[in-house]
Amino acid sequence: MRTSISTSIEPRLLARVVFWLSLLCAGRGASEQAPASPDHPWHSSVEKEFQSEGQSLRTSAFSIAPDKSYSLAALIDLAEMQNPETRFAWERARAEAAALGVAQSELYPALAVTAISQLNRGLHFSGISIDRQTIQSFEGGLDLSYTVFDFGARASRISAAKAEVLAENFAFNDAHRRTIHDVEQAYYQLLNASGQLQAAEASLTNAQAVHQAAEDRLEHGLATLPDVLEAQSAEAQAEYELQAVAGAEDIARGNLAKALGMLPTLRIHVQPLDQLATPESLSDNVEKALDRAFQQRPDLMQQLAEVRSANARVKEAGVAFYPTLNLDAAAGGQALYASQEAHRWVHSGNWVGGVGLSLTWSLFDGGLRKSKLARAKADVRASQATVNAARDAIADEVWTAYSNLRTAFRQRQSASALLSAADQSYAASLDSYNHGVRNLLDVTAAQRRLAQARSSDVLARTQVLASVAELAFRTGDSIQPTAKKSRP
Repeated sequence: MRTSISTSIEPRLLARVVFWLSLLCAGRGASEQAPASPDHPWHSSVEKEFQSEGQSLRTSAFSIAPDKSYSLAALIDLAEMQNPETRFAWERARAEAAALGVAQSELYPALAVTAISQLNRGLHFSGISIDRQTIQSFEGGLDLSYTVFDFGARASRISAAKAEVLAENFAFNDAHRRTIHDVEQAYYQLLNASGQLQAAEASLTNAQAVHQAAEDRLEHGLATLPDVLEAQSAEAQAEYELQAVAGAEDIARGNLAKALGMLPTLRIHVQPLDQLATPESLSDNVEKALDRAFQQRPDLMQQLAEVRSANARVKEAGVAFYPTLNLDAAAGGQALYASQEAHRWVHSGNWVGGVGLSLTWSLFDGGLRKSKLARAKADVRASQATVNAARDAIADEVWTAYSNLRTAFRQRQSASALLSAADQSYAASLDSYNHGVRNLLDVTAAQRRLAQARSSDVLARTQVLASVAELAFRTGDSIQPTAKKSRP
């Protein structure tokens, strides 16, 4: 009877399982298949899930005070807290720290506990009778394993893991260095764009003044219509340049938002250029800058830590040629409860255990250990070559940044002198034109030179600040404890 019921239920149950599995596979296959044709976009119901997830990314974690003017130091603090690059580097460093814990765990024995309970019921033949037999068993045990001696294999792995933790920590510092640099450059680009906008507005005001002067002279018969049209054209040109500069400022604000890790729709007010002190000269020479770079650059320290890790891997590969001594111990107990029909329950229990030492020595492996050792040595040489390449690149970067800063200081002095001369020239030309001594072409030419001088002055000032930040980035000064105090 029991067999007939089983055979009648199983086919129907199997059919239901197959049916529901087919529906599940069909539903999943519709959304996971490749596009049906190359000439139409792919759409699926799964898109709605991703669309909602993408929409949620628009929410910004920033809390920006609309009436606050943020300094560069405040902007850097915001970026270091919110920029995803620094958080990614932080999680990588935490992962390597956990990997070090895995390597250090090999220094300790491994202890495992097992517990098993089992109930068996069946028929037992005894003499001329067949009795139903029930056995209940309980088992528990402790298993201990420990590597007693391995010629330093574990120590080598721990040394490599420590070096890799250091490498990731230096990479974390380098992520902060790059974040600070991105914020500084975006900030100074915004200051330059804002300064260029102010200069363009001043140039438009001057062009309007020239246009008005030409109109006044035309009314009094002292100017001609071509003069007025020329002044009108100069005003239109100034208006056109103003709009282009305004667009560049919007883009610069977006670049700063990206460096901060925020959306460009959040408008943030920054400290203006006029409130910043511009350095006048260099504080040290290029040799000192190079020394600081070799001592402080986290990316170079990361490469040096990777050389340490590679050397530790060589030691690990070398000790693989020697044997390993392991200790294994086990202890446990078993309790049995059994009964047969017409007999009472009986009980039996016992404690068992054992200790053993095993020596493992691989005598032949087809050259596997030899190849691993050769590869580890090659990795050391490659890491050392990477360090040398990084040294040369850092020296070139510091030299370039130092030279650009010296050039920026000289251009700043020239731009300041140019602005002063152009301003006096424009004022004198406009006054002379109003008195009929100069013609309109002289005035518009002086106005254009003044506009260019204003633009050059703003660019030179921001270029000095950006070059100072660039040198600090190349030498690693930007992440030192006193860096925030020295930021302009």
